[in-house]
Amino acid sequence: MIPTRRTLLATGAAFAAAPALAAAPAAPLISRRPAVSDRRFTSVAVEAEIQRVSARIADPKLRWMFANCYPNTLDTTVRMSQVDGAPDAFVITGDIPCLWLRDSAAQLKPYLHLANRDPALADVFRGLIARQARSILIDPYANAFMEDPSAASNLEWALSDETEMKPGVAERKWEIDSLCYPIRLAYGYWRQTRDPRPFDATWAAAAAASVRTLREQQRKDGPGPYRFRRKANQPTETLLWGHGNPTRPVGLIHSAFRPSDDACLYPFLIPANLFAVTSLRELAVLAVEARPDPVLAAQATALADEVEAALRQWGTMRLRDGREVWAYEVDGFGNAVFMDDANAPSLSSLAYLGCVSPADPLWRRTRDAAWSPDNPWFFKGRAAEGIGGPHVGQGQVWPMSLIIRALSSDDPAVIRACLRQLRDTDAATGFMHEAFDQDDPTRFTRSWFAWANGLFGELIVHLADAHPQLLSESL
Repeated sequence: MIPTRRTLLATGAAFAAAPALAAAPAAPLISRRPAVSDRRFTSVAVEAEIQRVSARIADPKLRWMFANCYPNTLDTTVRMSQVDGAPDAFVITGDIPCLWLRDSAAQLKPYLHLANRDPALADVFRGLIARQARSILIDPYANAFMEDPSAASNLEWALSDETEMKPGVAERKWEIDSLCYPIRLAYGYWRQTRDPRPFDATWAAAAAASVRTLREQQRKDGPGPYRFRRKANQPTETLLWGHGNPTRPVGLIHSAFRPSDDACLYPFLIPANLFAVTSLRELAVLAVEARPDPVLAAQATALADEVEAALRQWGTMRLRDGREVWAYEVDGFGNAVFMDDANAPSLSSLAYLGCVSPADPLWRRTRDAAWSPDNPWFFKGRAAEGIGGPHVGQGQVWPMSLIIRALSSDDPAVIRACLRQLRDTDAATGFMHEAFDQDDPTRFTRSWFAWANGLFGELIVHLADAHPQLLSESL
């Protein structure tokens, strides 16, 4: 069997085996951060934020976990250098030493509000925006990239993929959100700093390539240039005939894979299309304010309008009890599937991503259905309840789903329950994981997953400002 990312992470050192329901030993609350001399990057603003927020957290273990998790991306994953005299930031996911466009953007997001307070931290943002732009210009269909843009992939599971692998590409799974997240990062940086330096000709070329690729994947005139097949023992690792299941072109954008890197069942992934609409509108703002480019702004707006209209017509479905909800995937022929996956964009994360209002009735019905047995990937066990996904399998709750639920809620009871479960399912490591067993959190995948760590840190910072009373309580 050819190893894949799934089998690599579910076996060996990445999986902490333990007897069912074994109690995690009480561990001293000693910092799990690397020694100062071993940290990849240190920001004075982030260190000050750790102190500020920690002072508001009454629960000792939650305070300890925050101090471990919040700086984890900077501590362990950022590799700074220069390209043509400008900052370059290569941000790995954690235990996989490659840059995912989605993950790297999400990993830096928790520090955006501090970018004005630390010029060195702003350089990290500028460096990643530039690195992502150069990566997109290598191949806008790729999801992951090598640090050396001239190197061939060293990911064992991707070496035999039947697709056009270019130098610098680590994996070539086409996912809509791979192009949305860099736009979101650039937009957030601009809104926070009004710094025009990242928005140079290279960035503009990458932005234009992103719009062109999203437009191309509407597949109005045939399947387009992208195809992908992989020899694997899981159907979620490959595409039917290289293009995926049949669709009817209705104006939605095709996604070959989900943000979990699992293949779509129906190629119109609705949460990713909603995220694309939001991101394209953000790109239009950048093309007006940060780098005056009326042509790019018009192209981004026109595509957003078209996809939004198609979503209104094709993006919803009815559950068996008659409730109208957003579908997870559709095919344009009238077929639809309802489920949700912990990875964002997901149906549950639409309010967090700014794609819908948190008060929107359609989204609230969808969120409630996703957090229930109506979702085949919702699990409720003795240790926790939450959403998982096909990537790891049955009975595996992703902490990311709990974090997104708390970030999207104003209900103190819901937030408090999520905090308790997050605190009590770390297996005494002080960090978030990809997934853990619903009944035994000492069985988990990925001990070093920077996106989940940063997202947890983002939640705690958010609560310190929006719901400080929850952090001041004893959980």
